[in-house]
Amino acid sequence: MAKIGNIDVGDFPLLLAPMEDVSDPPFRALCKEQGADIMYTEFISSEGLIRDAAKSVMKLDIYEKERPVGIQIFGANLESMLESVEIVEKSGPDIIDINFGCPVKKVVSKGAGAGILKDIDLMVSLTEAMVKHTKLPVTVKTRLGWDHDSIKIVEVAERLQDVGCQAISIHGRTRAQMYKGEADWKPIAEVKNNPRMHIPVFGNGDVDSPERALEMRDKYGLDGAMIGRASIGYPWFFREVKHYFETGEHLDPPTMLERVDAARRHLQMAIDWKGEKLGVFETRRHYTNYFKGIPHFKEYRMKMVTSDDAADVFAAFDEVEQEFDDFVFTR
Repeated sequence: MAKIGNIDVGDFPLLLAPMEDVSDPPFRALCKEQGADIMYTEFISSEGLIRDAAKSVMKLDIYEKERPVGIQIFGANLESMLESVEIVEKSGPDIIDINFGCPVKKVVSKGAGAGILKDIDLMVSLTEAMVKHTKLPVTVKTRLGWDHDSIKIVEVAERLQDVGCQAISIHGRTRAQMYKGEADWKPIAEVKNNPRMHIPVFGNGDVDSPERALEMRDKYGLDGAMIGRASIGYPWFFREVKHYFETGEHLDPPTMLERVDAARRHLQMAIDWKGEKLGVFETRRHYTNYFKGIPHFKEYRMKMVTSDDAADVFAAFDEVEQEFDDFVFTR
């Protein structure tokens, strides 16, 4: 049974990864319904929070039904990070997570995200200061290292634990790899197998099938799996993994009716939360996976991803439901 601080998170929990413009409240709600155990918000700029930037502050919205939930922040300036912790606490999360893994250039260039992997001492001291500044459990998400020649993740994880980090999620790539090549889980297993480690060690990267999740649990011995890209437009991934764990069999894919219903609800929740313009725009990336595998679907997909009018998108959902009502999805 894994625990983050005093929070029981179950036996091999499935975590929804923090993903920019993806892991928002509407999508988190759908993933929670389908079995996700721990939710993380989109990553939030500490500088944006202390300057009261509207987009950053909006990301602090969390809801009772999604607990336990962690708010993830990033930054490289100690004062800004500590001030942002105080702001985050007012939203009442269960966990504060520090992003030391985002590989995007605009984040890394400021020494934040994966950029801090060039300065492990700063990474550790920043974590220690944040742990001392809050009563909430502090967790970390990071990568194996800056590049292949600087992988010291066993040592780094141990040092983070020693200053009070309550759990660590590790993406099995370096910053130099970005999202290319295959994730390497062996160094993550080395962290878990370090006899000095006692906090949960979660794996991330290329968990794209129930079999891979099982491999992460049984072959690599990790404490849980953080799911990212496999869930985009497919919140059912969580229930499929859990069903496979319980039975050893694959669950049937969601039906057309389930997919259309989820797409409708997703869009409506997004509009309710962030307004029609942003709601329509930021749900577009999900539609390809919602309706993946349907032949001759381009016409409908184009309507969904090019219209700025919510009514047109909802109408496209109606058309799909009528036109493909008897379509059977296969694995």
